Amino acid sequence: MKTDTPEWFKSSYSNNGGNCVEVAANLAASRGIVPVRDSKSVDGPILAVPAAAFSAFVTGVRAGEFGAV
Repeated sequence: MKTDTPEWFKSSYSNNGGNCVEVAANLAASRGIVPVRDSKSVDGPILAVPAAAFSAFVTGVRAGEFGAV
């Protein structure tokens, strides 16, 4: 597998009936992006989020900055 090939995964907490996103964090170091896609539409569009922005988002989630769903 090439290092530029996304290695998709979703959270182990994603057992909610299919409303999930998948990320490919393996491209953060080599390309500076974290691709994000809808797990129900794997051939659909992919969002290329800058690695720094994705990291800030994850930090905010862990800190509870976005509230409970």
